[in-house]
Amino acid sequence: MFESYVVRDGKKLRRGYTTGTTAAGAAKAATDTLYSGRLVRKVKVDTPAKIVVDLEVIKIKKKENQVSCTILKDGGDDPDITDGLEIIAEVSKIESGVELEGGQGVGKVTKPGLVVEVGEVAINPVPRKMIIQEVKKVLPPKAGVKIKIKVSRGEEIAKKTFNPRLGIEGGISILGTTGIVEPMSKKAYKESLVVAIDQAIAEGNKELVFIFGNYGKRMAKSLGVPDNQWVKMSNFVGYMLKRAAEKGIKRIILLGHIGKLVKVAAGIFDTHSKVSDARLETIAAYTASLGGSQQVIERILQANTTEEALQILKEVGLAENVFETLAQRVVTKATEKVDGAIDFGSILFSMDKEVLGSDGVELEKGDKEWKIKSIS
Repeated sequence: MFESYVVRDGKKLRRGYTTGTTAAGAAKAATDTLYSGRLVRKVKVDTPAKIVVDLEVIKIKKKENQVSCTILKDGGDDPDITDGLEIIAEVSKIESGVELEGGQGVGKVTKPGLVVEVGEVAINPVPRKMIIQEVKKVLPPKAGVKIKIKVSRGEEIAKKTFNPRLGIEGGISILGTTGIVEPMSKKAYKESLVVAIDQAIAEGNKELVFIFGNYGKRMAKSLGVPDNQWVKMSNFVGYMLKRAAEKGIKRIILLGHIGKLVKVAAGIFDTHSKVSDARLETIAAYTASLGGSQQVIERILQANTTEEALQILKEVGLAENVFETLAQRVVTKATEKVDGAIDFGSILFSMDKEVLGSDGVELEKGDKEWKIKSIS
């Protein structure tokens, strides 16, 4: 079996392999079994990372002129939602060439902006190339094979990924540019977030709303933001703003809970708690600048959460002024980060979905909740 390790933060972590590598191995094993007549239990796959992966075939099913082989996807020590999925390649004889299609559990592309065209099965270019190359290594001369890639539980797992948001329906994508999954890889995750920017551009959106995560998603929905206009940036605020600027985005509303967006007001653009935390100090500083007493400042600094700090500010009547000022600072700092290339707005909210401060955004308050007055 494939074993490869990398050291991150002093820990030895095991690499895994992508759904693309798994599919290539299953297709190669099935084709070899189909034409050789022997049961292929192990198979080697050459990856674009120049690492050879040894894969074990866990199931083989034979019919007349048809074979299916199953290999388990292994994400290594990376927290990968596709880890352990059964990737199945069902192959059958044809006169010549190699034909590739997707079956149950593999999605289809329904929206523009991805590397696969609308209407095509969601097997990305590199995995597609790998599958065909590996199959050709065992395909006899003048013979042909039709390959159908399937994923057990693929449709169920896809609902927990970005796929529905990106317009990939009916299953997961067969992915991987190197064939190898790097454990705890920030780079791969960050690149997956940028895909949403590309799709928004492809759909002609002129204004985007950047959120941090699930709280932001719920708030965006309540504010009336269409699903194709919000983009998740996770903790990588600076990275996502820079990439948006590179891609020509001209208008972004930064929407976030005060626990995250207050950090941006302080000029912090990686908002992970392990990297930085100046939330209470920032709120305390702006409270002081707006006339807050020493006692109030001390209470804020001793608070456990930003929500507790919010309640303190409400008690003394300073919440509106403090968070309006922080919203302005978010816009200022974000504008500086991209050298003025993007026009920003900002909205800070509480756990109760109350808008606490905003800048550069027209909002209107209904009977039960706030709405963005206009979003282009």
